[in-house]
Amino acid sequence: MKVILLKDVPKLGKKGELKEVSNGYGRNYLIPRGLAVEATSSELAKLRAQREQKEKHEEMIRRKSEDLLKKLLQKHFRLKAKAGSSGKLFGAITSKDIAELISKELQIEFDRKHIILSDNIKKLGDYEIEIKLPGNVRGKIKVSIESSEVE
Repeated sequence: MKVILLKDVPKLGKKGELKEVSNGYGRNYLIPRGLAVEATSSELAKLRAQREQKEKHEEMIRRKSEDLLKKLLQKHFRLKAKAGSSGKLFGAITSKDIAELISKELQIEFDRKHIILSDNIKKLGDYEIEIKLPGNVRGKIKVSIESSEVE
């Protein structure tokens, strides 16, 4: 019997997959528990329509992310921070600080989770920061950390 999974089922498959199972397993376990439906032609058409809609949604998200990445790559971000004469910062620059800078510069909401920092920035200088946006869009932006006052 062929079934379409409505939920992830351990050791069988993920939601939305078409699987071949024994009649007893399908009729007595999967279907009564709402884990699957029998794969009729109407259910298969519904599944195709859902997949197409999901693909369109993912494509739209990917396009938006690519547009945002183009905007980010065109700008060179500058962040002022207090630092000593040796160039060492008083404190550290985190992904939150960089996200706030991007939000302020581009007048958009930017989540700090999209910024990939291996370690906090603790010295003045130029850095390439990796950005990972929804839709698996990646790029590197340039950020300069400059001294706001030298002591």
